[in-house]
Amino acid sequence: MKRYDHIDLRVTDLAAASGFYETLLPALGFTRRMEVEGWLQFETEEEGIAQFFGVTESPGHVANENRIAFAAERREEVQRLAAVVANAGGKAIEGPMEYTPGYHAVFFEDPCGNRFEICHRD
Repeated sequence: MKRYDHIDLRVTDLAAASGFYETLLPALGFTRRMEVEGWLQFETEEEGIAQFFGVTESPGHVANENRIAFAAERREEVQRLAAVVANAGGKAIEGPMEYTPGYHAVFFEDPCGNRFEICHRD
């Protein structure tokens, strides 16, 4: 069972955020770029209806304390993805580190202040 169908995210400046998402989303498994007017959108390679992550510009958008968390299969994957985030221009908030026994994570923001986490649970 899928846990979600899609994510539609708003950013204040799509041009400023595009490079970040063009690097991060494929690293997270959203590897198929979709052409949708006004959106930067990637989906998974699943057959049929795939999960997707879309980003569009909304100049009045105000980032808040909401956070989207992605699961990593291994602790080493958290480390690898933290490096991808840093190279893509993400702003590190905290980690990567073990926060509690068996919970390894990194917290970061996109160029427009939206918050994310990548975590692994043993």
